[in-house]
Amino acid sequence: MAHFAEIDENGIVLRVLVTDNNAPNEGKDWLESRFGGTWIQTSYNTFAGQHTQGGTPLRKNFAGVGFTYDPDRDAFIPPKKFDSYVLNEETCLWEAPVPMPDDEKNYKWDEENLTWVEVIRETE
Repeated sequence: MAHFAEIDENGIVLRVLVTDNNAPNEGKDWLESRFGGTWIQTSYNTFAGQHTQGGTPLRKNFAGVGFTYDPDRDAFIPPKKFDSYVLNEETCLWEAPVPMPDDEKNYKWDEENLTWVEVIRETE
């Protein structure tokens, strides 16, 4: 199956629909004639600029509602979680400005203090 994202005039993804995979251009044409709008193909198997099945990645990330299509990068970029996050140009994903500690603990981002805070779960 081929997946296509409908984007608005600002590049925001409105919805993602599936068509026949045998002729992606025909799928795009069919969607445009049926629903109007602007449609861009996206790959269900692409994440962070990598194809999960070893194929050729398409547009950095699988599109989702609320993502932005950036035509200069030819990439779908997810919504930014925190104001301090910065865009990783390789993956087109947002990252904290400070790397998360690389240990076995769980962390959450503290936007107010711009740091990672360990999440401690109580045991019963």
